[in-house]
Amino acid sequence: MAADYLREVPFMGLALVLAEAKKLGFGPGDPSWINLGNGQPESGALPGSPERISAVSLEAADHAYGPMSGTPELREAVAAHYRRLYGTPYQAENVAIVQGGRLALSRVFAALGTINTGYLLPDYSAYEDLFGGQLSRVTPIPIRTNPKDGFRPDPAELGRVMTDAGLGALLMSNPQNPTGAVLTGPAMAELVARAREAGCALLLDEFYSHFVYPPLSGPVSAAQHVTDVNADQVLIFDGLTKNFRYPGWRVAWVLGPAVAIATLDRVGAFLDGGPSLLAQRAALRALEPGYADQETAATRAEFARKRDLTISALRRMGVRIDTEPQGTFYVWGSLADLPAPLDTGEGFFRAALQHKVITVPGELFDIDPGRRRQGPRWYGQWMRFSYGPSHETVTEGLDRLAAMVAEAS
Repeated sequence: MAADYLREVPFMGLALVLAEAKKLGFGPGDPSWINLGNGQPESGALPGSPERISAVSLEAADHAYGPMSGTPELREAVAAHYRRLYGTPYQAENVAIVQGGRLALSRVFAALGTINTGYLLPDYSAYEDLFGGQLSRVTPIPIRTNPKDGFRPDPAELGRVMTDAGLGALLMSNPQNPTGAVLTGPAMAELVARAREAGCALLLDEFYSHFVYPPLSGPVSAAQHVTDVNADQVLIFDGLTKNFRYPGWRVAWVLGPAVAIATLDRVGAFLDGGPSLLAQRAALRALEPGYADQETAATRAEFARKRDLTISALRRMGVRIDTEPQGTFYVWGSLADLPAPLDTGEGFFRAALQHKVITVPGELFDIDPGRRRQGPRWYGQWMRFSYGPSHETVTEGLDRLAAMVAEAS
């Protein structure tokens, strides 16, 4: 029964594909299914990784509300983490701790003024609903990236759009979900400089910042190119969800000018009420330099191995990978050379479900808030494949997909 007082809220991205899989019997933890649409990394021990944090004490103060933007101890630990990695003098006042990445983004979107906000195509599917809930104030401006450039954004072109479209903000993931493109070094420095010149805030989703592969070295962050932490309008989103492989803790943060962090604190007072004290205390251990560096090195080595496995297996199937991903734990591949019906994202997705494998059709990353664009959805022949699960699980899933393609050929 429809509720007339509620707006229509569609399933987004992975939630949509999981809902379709559920119709065929999929359930969380079902060993007969392989989830290559997974948006989370495997969370168990890896070769060379530090011991997983498995316990934290519950203290009397944990039963009460904590500070809206996080405990002073964790805010300082995050700031120290960025000072150590990037040499940028962030302080605790430049950090807000938020209960999850999407909530961090929601705080910022709730705080945005009446502005034009640019975003890239393709990019993280959840951005569509973030924009959708703010269309009365925030005007979304799409910026399409070029497959010939590996979907890697051009800082000069972004700077031109900032000026010509009068952007007040630009939202993008880096490393980019779903393509694995990465802006770093001189290219990221140029983007930060052009945004500074245009008076455009950068909203940078860096949740995959530790998942970068040779020849790049990591982690990567725009923080390295911020010259004044309280003047440069650069907001960075990250957390323990992906890079430290603790998605269930829901510990994320926003870095930026102190005045922006204070605004997010006020937004949190009505939007979410602040993060868990218990999870924040556990996070302090994860951010200790020795632990963090060992975790990053082990994660990068294991996920590079799974990346190479996935690329090789998909290419043998006939999936075209024009540019190998430099970051994330996804491979973005074209299905155009496969036999019908596997040559479209929808056809491949539906067929894979029959083999109990979950994938994500590329058109879900065609962000179109309010569905205003005319004509067919873009990226209809693209697919995102995740190598977030364990090596054994990824191998089994790819074997099933290879058998499916062989049957159709």
